[in-house]
Amino acid sequence: MVAKRKSRYASQTKVSVEKSKVEIEKNLVRYGATGFAYAWQDNTAMVSFKLSERIINLKLNLPDKDSEEFVYTEAYRNRRSDEQIYAKWEQACRQAWKSLSLIILAKLEAVEAGITTLEKEFLADLQLPDGKTVADHVIPAVRKSYMEGKTLNLLPGNTE
Repeated sequence: MVAKRKSRYASQTKVSVEKSKVEIEKNLVRYGATGFAYAWQDNTAMVSFKLSERIINLKLNLPDKDSEEFVYTEAYRNRRSDEQIYAKWEQACRQAWKSLSLIILAKLEAVEAGITTLEKEFLADLQLPDGKTVADHVIPAVRKSYMEGKTLNLLPGNTE
């Protein structure tokens, strides 16, 4: 497991979550998307879009408002006021959405410039006909491969 570290990008952004969502939608339209939706439940948001007859579902883990990093001060571990907790949490949400907007734009621009392909950039997030993403199918198999110390067989019909 990769150690989690604090992200610095957009950590002080004043751009609202709503503005980042609009920015994402505008960029998707600009690069040819023919559908767009977003939804959230609990601490997970999802941005879905259709581009080049592919459906792409990007999940965004949102911060938990009850997390200690928002509730307590770093220095003396004092409990913050409800207003301070909300402000810290809201800043983390703005940062997450701004980061998502950046990565989507960077991937779309790389595809447009011919540096890469849509499938390569969004492979893990491509929705397959069963409604699950490539990542939903592949990640459990990769984890199992590492746990068992066996090479993952991804090619159909390959029994070696």
